[in-house]
Amino acid sequence: MLTVDFDRLGLRPGDRVLDMGAGAGRHSFEMYRRGADVIALDQDADELSGVRDLFVAMKEAGEVPEGAEADVKEGDALALPFADGEFDRIVCAEVLEHIAADVEAIKELVRVLRPGGTMAITVPRWLPEVINWKLSADYHNAPGGHIRIYTDHELIDKVTKAGRPNDGTDGDAMIFEGKDYAHGLHSPYWWLKCAVGVNNDKHPLVKAYHHVLVWDIMKTKGWSTLTRGAEKALNPVIGKSMVLYFRKPA
Repeated sequence: MLTVDFDRLGLRPGDRVLDMGAGAGRHSFEMYRRGADVIALDQDADELSGVRDLFVAMKEAGEVPEGAEADVKEGDALALPFADGEFDRIVCAEVLEHIAADVEAIKELVRVLRPGGTMAITVPRWLPEVINWKLSADYHNAPGGHIRIYTDHELIDKVTKAGRPNDGTDGDAMIFEGKDYAHGLHSPYWWLKCAVGVNNDKHPLVKAYHHVLVWDIMKTKGWSTLTRGAEKALNPVIGKSMVLYFRKPA
């Protein structure tokens, strides 16, 4: 289940790419499959172990182009263990809404992105997220849960200003290049979960809806055309994730 459009990001074989907050590695795997040199960074060592194992399995199965490399790195978003300008592309998917010091995390992302490089940041979209919060306090009041709801204007402002010097002098800001929405089918699913209890996965409606999402992800014949068409229509209206694309001035 990918959120980022890698063609829009400008990903090319041989690019050095950081997947910051990689989690289970969904974006890392696709970038590796496309021939990128991928670093999956996260704080969860157990998740990273699984990501590393799948990197190895992908290479052994011949699923990646010759010369592509991938590795994992345990680290802190507020102090990325990389040199300035080390990456051609950065993906930061569904991470910033969990971080209290989000501006500091954004500055670190900008720091390790090379001049002329591109970055995709995804966060929960404002309207679907507001509905989730109103339906259930348990949805976000959990350890490591969501601590803020972004508007597009707020996040664009934070990212575009992140490249400017701290001393107040003029400097090149990050360039906002566009916005997209994804996972329109997932918003009603989470509204339903919040309404019946976030952890009530055995509720018949929740189970039924979950089956639809699984069919969509697995591209089951027959269902895939129907569900993909529905999601494409819903994304601009209630897409659960907002995707913002940026470029660092050359």
